[in-house]
Amino acid sequence: MSERESLEVDVLVVGGGPAGLAAAYHLRQLKKDLSIAVLEKGKEIGAHIISGAVMDPRGLDELMPDWKEKGGPIENPVEEDHVLFLTENHKFGLPIVPPPLRNHGNYIISLNKFTRWFGEQVEKNGADIFAGFAGAELLIDGDTVTGVRTGDKGIDKSGNPRGNFEPGIDIHAKITILAEGCRGSLTKQLIKRFNLNRESNPQVFAAGVKEIWDVPKERNTGGRVIHTMGWPLRNEEFGGGFIYNMADGHVSVGFVIGDPRLDPHERFQQFKTHPYVRSILEGGTLYSYGAKTIPEGGYWALPQYYFNGGMIIGDAAGFLNAMRLKGIHLAFKTGMLAAQAAFEALEANDVSARKLKRFEELVENSWVKKELWKVRNFHQAFEHGFFAGMIHTGLQMATGGRGLRNRYRNKPGHTRMRQLREYYDGNSPQPAVPAFDGKLTFDKLTDVF
Repeated sequence: MSERESLEVDVLVVGGGPAGLAAAYHLRQLKKDLSIAVLEKGKEIGAHIISGAVMDPRGLDELMPDWKEKGGPIENPVEEDHVLFLTENHKFGLPIVPPPLRNHGNYIISLNKFTRWFGEQVEKNGADIFAGFAGAELLIDGDTVTGVRTGDKGIDKSGNPRGNFEPGIDIHAKITILAEGCRGSLTKQLIKRFNLNRESNPQVFAAGVKEIWDVPKERNTGGRVIHTMGWPLRNEEFGGGFIYNMADGHVSVGFVIGDPRLDPHERFQQFKTHPYVRSILEGGTLYSYGAKTIPEGGYWALPQYYFNGGMIIGDAAGFLNAMRLKGIHLAFKTGMLAAQAAFEALEANDVSARKLKRFEELVENSWVKKELWKVRNFHQAFEHGFFAGMIHTGLQMATGGRGLRNRYRNKPGHTRMRQLREYYDGNSPQPAVPAFDGKLTFDKLTDVF
C-alpha cells in the first residue's frame, strides 16, 4: 500500500468558490510570502458552481477594484427588474418592485465562468490551487484543527483498495479556512464536534434547481431579471422562480421550493409550463442543469464561525441575504475579512479561537452585519405561510428588520413534520407533471445526464 504523503502550508482554504478564492487572493495581497493552498473537489475551479446569478459587485469592488479591466466575465448589466405573481394561466406584475429585489447596478453573470476566471487571478497572485481533491476529514490535534486529509483514490464502490489505490494527502496548515459552500461535509463535522451552533437558531435550507437555455436572441432582451411567486406553489409554501437573461441568447431559469411531497425538480418542470415561462423558452434548447441547497436562516442561524485553527466563511457559515436572494457579495467580503483575521493571527503566532475571534469583530463592524441585521427575521416570518410572511416582512422593513420582536426563534425542520394527510387536509396533490415531453419538460435523469 502506498505511503500517505503530507504537505505543509501556512493557510489551507477548503473550497474554490467566491469566498475561498477571495480569502486566498486577499491573503496574498496582505503578505506575498505566505504559502496558501486552495483545495477544490471539482476537476477544475467552477466545475461544481451552481448559481443564477445576479451579482452585487460591492464585495468584489473592494477586493479587486479593477476586476472589469482584468476581464471579469459579465453576461449582462441588469437593465430591467420584474416581480410577477403567477396563477395557473395568468401573470400579474407588481406595480412597484420591492427595494430588496431592485438590481440596478448589479450584473447577471455565470458564476461558473466567473469563478474560473477568478481562480486564474488567484494563481497569478501566487496561491496554489489543487483541483480534483476533496477534503475527507479534518486533522485535529486536541481541540485545534491543524489541516485536512483528502479522500483516497483508486477504491471500489465498497471502499476497498484497487490496484491503482492512492491514499489521501494530509495537508497540514497553521490556519484552515472552510469555504465549502452550503452543507459542506467538513463544516458539518466541525460544527458537530465543537458544538459551534449551540447559541444559534437552526439553519433553514431551501432546495433549488436551475436550467440554462439557448433561446432565439430576439426573445432575450438585454439584462432582464424576473422573480416570480405564487403558482405552482400553494399559499402556505415559501419559494418562487427566477428568469435571468444572459449573453448570446442564454436564459437562466430556476425554481426554489419547500413542498414536502413533490421534489423541486418536479415543481420546476411544472413552473416551465406556465404560459408566460413557456413563451420565453419555447423554440429554445436546454443547455445545462444543476441543483443546490441554499442557507436561508439568516443572521440568527450563523454558527460560531471561528475556532482554534481556523474559520468558516461564505455559504458554509450561512452568510446569505434571503430577502435579496444574494450571497456572492457576502462571500467575497467574508473571505476578505477572514484573510485579514488570518494575517493578524499569523503575525502574532497565535491561531487560537481567542485570537481568531477577530474575524467575528470584523464582520460585526462591517456592512455584512448591517445588511444581515436588516433581514435577521425574514425567513422565520414565513413559517406560517406566504401571506402571513408578507405582512411580517412589511413590518420588518418598517422597523429595521425587527418586526414584532428582535429575535424570532425557529424550530428544526424535522421537528415540524406532519403526516401528508394532515398537511394536505386529506387530499394529497396530484403529481406536478404527469408526463415529460422532452422538449420543454424533462425527467431528472435526462436533465442530469
